[in-house]
Amino acid sequence: MDKAVFERVQAKLLEIEAEHTVRILYAAESGSRAWGFESRDSDYDVRFIYAHNKNWYLNILPQRDVIEYPVFDAFDYSGWDLRKALLLIHKSNPVLFEWLKSPAVYRKDEHCYHIMEELSKEYFSQKSSLYHYLHMAKKNYLQFLQGDAVKIKKYFYVLRPILACMWIENYWESPPVEFDALLTKITEHRLLCEINALLAKKKSGIELDLEPRIEILHDFIEKALKHFECAAKTVESKRKPKQNILEAGFIDILEYHEPYSWSSPQFVATQFKHEALVELDKRLASLPDN
Repeated sequence: MDKAVFERVQAKLLEIEAEHTVRILYAAESGSRAWGFESRDSDYDVRFIYAHNKNWYLNILPQRDVIEYPVFDAFDYSGWDLRKALLLIHKSNPVLFEWLKSPAVYRKDEHCYHIMEELSKEYFSQKSSLYHYLHMAKKNYLQFLQGDAVKIKKYFYVLRPILACMWIENYWESPPVEFDALLTKITEHRLLCEINALLAKKKSGIELDLEPRIEILHDFIEKALKHFECAAKTVESKRKPKQNILEAGFIDILEYHEPYSWSSPQFVATQFKHEALVELDKRLASLPDN
């Protein structure tokens, strides 16, 4: 990971904590940079899980459980509150599972991460995950890969979810994030060579625009879609664990951080710094133009 990028993200995470009075428990790269087929101009999709102090959760009416910022200078920040993240684990949400498996991690609270990782294994559903990736593959295939000329780079957005389905079918677990790891499920030499050649082009920054469709990839995709449409129907739904283990994990994380999260010198100093900067911006804005 680029040192300058890492340090820039660290600074932004501290700013987010101060602005929203939260503690970021986990932050990682998502999207093409995590998958391993980013282009030179790909955004940095920073995703994070955060927690408030315990009293924040004692509300009758629901509170906003998402923190989002507009994309600026190729950096995209978005995070989910801890309770929302745990509810998504309960639903076996593949997007959250991918966050937790990202190879590019900006921050990881080991205690919190261990709990979420174990819960994600408990609540993983092969059936719902297969349908998630199958729907993604079908949608992208129908939207981008029809006709004699197609946007070549869109093959990756169909191949990746198909390979994820193959992984789930073989291992009954949440698939890895990296495209290279998923690619190990391809054993046909010609097909693998074609995909690797395409991957090398994309990573090199060569513009992959409209080109003639690649028949060997189309054949593989169409056969795989048909196979997994049938396979997903035959998978039995997994019975979810009792809710109390999810609640226990939630309470454990909150209590683990409560003694120092909101009163630590670092947190208070960061919050004070943010408030001071906001006040300075207001004063500068009020000054008359020269």
